[in-house]
Amino acid sequence: MSAPSTVLVTGAAGFIGSHACVELLDHGYEVIAVDDYSNSTPRVYARVERVAGRFVGAVYELDVRDRHALSAVFARHTVDAVLHFAALKSVSGSTLSPVEYYDTNVGGTTALLRTMHEHGVHRLVFSSSCSVYGEAGPGPLDESVPARPTNPYAASKWHCERILADVCRRRPEYTVLCLRYFNPVGAHPSGLLGEDPNGTPENLMPHLAQVAVGRRDRLRVHGADYPTRDGTAVRDYLHVMDTVEAHRVALDHLSDASGLHVYNLGLGEGRTVLEVIGAFSRACGRPVPYEIAPRRPGDVAALVADPGAVARAWGWRAGRDLDTMCRDAWRFQRLNPHGYAGSPRRPGLAEA
Repeated sequence: MSAPSTVLVTGAAGFIGSHACVELLDHGYEVIAVDDYSNSTPRVYARVERVAGRFVGAVYELDVRDRHALSAVFARHTVDAVLHFAALKSVSGSTLSPVEYYDTNVGGTTALLRTMHEHGVHRLVFSSSCSVYGEAGPGPLDESVPARPTNPYAASKWHCERILADVCRRRPEYTVLCLRYFNPVGAHPSGLLGEDPNGTPENLMPHLAQVAVGRRDRLRVHGADYPTRDGTAVRDYLHVMDTVEAHRVALDHLSDASGLHVYNLGLGEGRTVLEVIGAFSRACGRPVPYEIAPRRPGDVAALVADPGAVARAWGWRAGRDLDTMCRDAWRFQRLNPHGYAGSPRRPGLAEA
């Protein structure tokens, strides 16, 4: 089977989704974009097209749980494969609203799978998370480590993985590549695309950037009593451009073998929260103020990837370091102090 040429991207206006659209357009793919803008904005598409120098094939505002609307999109386009990013992603938010997280993340995935099958589309790259490993230890963690999710967000991703595994066992025509990310951060080097969440950022680097640019007073560091080298949580950070490059490479490997295949995406290097604050302070040229706060429910001490499997399978490795991640994130925030607010909206947005 040939490599896909038309790719439907769910969550296309989000942080990773928008960068993925650029990566696909840069490499000749046709892109069909779907998003409900619950944590994004349609204003991003004009920037995607400016960076890529090409138009997104079609843009639809819809919730992937709406099978009728989603089916209409598949009926209008010949879709070869799907990149599925659409999901809620806050650990702390999931502990407060677990039903919403299961409904959106699991329900959205099952609705997408049913719609794909109805239209004869059986190739999927699924956005999973390192959080499925939970309290697995300091790592590095490879894909054989048992899942131990500690919060509803992580559990929702793990449930999706099990559903995908069951589908692939029952339906041999499916190929699913499940990519477990270890903390994507950074921004497009142009400064035109970056992470611009609605409301108060839940993730470390966009919060750091908003403090550095003066939108917020200080960063709250959640927990300084973990069993780590400085007491703060350790994570494996991955540049968003490496993340989306891996998705583009994944599309080339959908024809390798049917079934479910799971890969970690990470650098294989753990950094503490305080180390990231230091790197970002160097990037923006001044100290970023912070305060120590209690741990958040569901957080774990350390999550560090063993990324060897994807390197062996595809010959691909992440190549951008933490300093580059911080410089690119700061460039986006410095050039866009209020994010995408005020950006021109792409004309002619379609609805399914």
